[in-house]
Amino acid sequence: MIRAATVADAPAIGEVHVRSWQAAYAGLIPADFLARLSAESRAASWARHIGTGAGSVLVAEEDGVVVGFAAFGPGRLFALYLLPEHWGRGLGRALHDRVVEELPGDSAVLWVLSTNERAKAFYARQGWVDDGVTQTETVDDGRVTLEERRFSRRLR
Repeated sequence: MIRAATVADAPAIGEVHVRSWQAAYAGLIPADFLARLSAESRAASWARHIGTGAGSVLVAEEDGVVVGFAAFGPGRLFALYLLPEHWGRGLGRALHDRVVEELPGDSAVLWVLSTNERAKAFYARQGWVDDGVTQTETVDDGRVTLEERRFSRRLR
């Protein structure tokens, strides 16, 4: 089941966010940074985000448990993550397809860690195209640098 997230979902979203980063980015981002990620901190951030209505957040549930989420806004897919044990089972595609249905406008972009081959392949299968634009982002008070690639897609 895919539905709009509520503030009450923030703890589960925080857990999904951290566990998925730790699995997906192992070997791509420094292990000490991944180990320090806090589900509680991410949950607080997501609660604020959902509470202010700053963008749309959907959750994917299985048997009443939140196992994934996606965040998006006009022209952009910001995040799409699933618990690692749910990868490869079609939930990511279903969540993605719902986001594409709800995204306003004719096109959208997303950013993917340039070394995340699994995510790049997933988005390519969903019709997104690496348009060659890159950006560099720093996290962890500037100690970790992330190079990202932009993917774009027509929506309608």
